[in-house]
Amino acid sequence: MARLDSLDRQLIDLYQRGLPVCERPFAAMAERLDASEDQVISRLERLQASGVLSRVGAVFDHARAGASLLAAVAAPEEARDAVAEAINRAPGVNHNYLREHDFNLWFVMTAPDEAVLEARLDALEAELEREILRLPMLEGFHIDLGFPIPWHELEAP
Repeated sequence: MARLDSLDRQLIDLYQRGLPVCERPFAAMAERLDASEDQVISRLERLQASGVLSRVGAVFDHARAGASLLAAVAAPEEARDAVAEAINRAPGVNHNYLREHDFNLWFVMTAPDEAVLEARLDALEAELEREILRLPMLEGFHIDLGFPIPWHELEAP
């Protein structure tokens, strides 16, 4: 495990939630932490590069910001990488995962509205020349992934 100093720990503790929504969020974070914006950015980059953090960024409700859909494609092993690359290039795609299933590539696509979402899915389906299984969200669930870190326990020999 990477050695984390006080600034690293404060970044992790304070910003699992409540990332500042402003033109310069890292500057706002730096001001609260009595650090420089460059320090905050470099620390976050280091924490991400070392695997302590997997992602730095806001999480938002896609349904309130437009439209989104979970989708899946069946890609034979010999075409899987090419299909995954085409999916990744499509506008609005995120969370592309390989799964052990006939439909083995799963992804989320977002768009400003349902019409644009459908048009994007139709275009991708035509490009891939394979069916896209469309799985609209029927009920949303919020899972709070922020949690307190017992730093004192982690330091024990």
